[in-house]
Amino acid sequence: MPRRWRSPAIRPRNGSPGGVTPLAQAILLLVLVNGSPVVLARLLGTRAHRLPLDGGRRLADGRPLFGSHKTVPGLAAALVTGALAAPLLGISWTWGLGAATAAMGGDLLSSFIKRRLGLGSGAMALGLDQLPESLFGLLVLSRPLALGAAEIAAGALAFLVLELVLSRIGYWLGLRDRPH
Repeated sequence: MPRRWRSPAIRPRNGSPGGVTPLAQAILLLVLVNGSPVVLARLLGTRAHRLPLDGGRRLADGRPLFGSHKTVPGLAAALVTGALAAPLLGISWTWGLGAATAAMGGDLLSSFIKRRLGLGSGAMALGLDQLPESLFGLLVLSRPLALGAAEIAAGALAFLVLELVLSRIGYWLGLRDRPH
């Protein structure tokens, strides 16, 4: 007798690799996109900070637009990762690129807000560091993966918790300078 799925949040759909749920596909893609700039920065060392996205510009408040941790190579790594990882997860590369673009837009928004609040690059702001990038990315992926509002909210919360755990692991592995 076939198993009945009660929740659309945990129901595998056709096209999902290995029976992975669409929400899990989306979260995994966003984790890969979010982690790729960190890995690239560790590989490049101080050279990664030579090309800040904001060009070192400061606004009238005297603070940077985004800060030194938002770089051209980091953005490129996230976009390429989104386009390349998406097909491996059963998502078209164009939707992967779109989700990566949206997630990085959310990350830049949170960095902009953190600079206005006087928080330095790399400073932790619980929720502000995770929610914009996860929500923006999940909203893009909601169409191809048929994610509903409850799945998007659950995915954003799951992303927040997962990113906190992965940040600690990244610190222990030497990928991050400090845990969040």
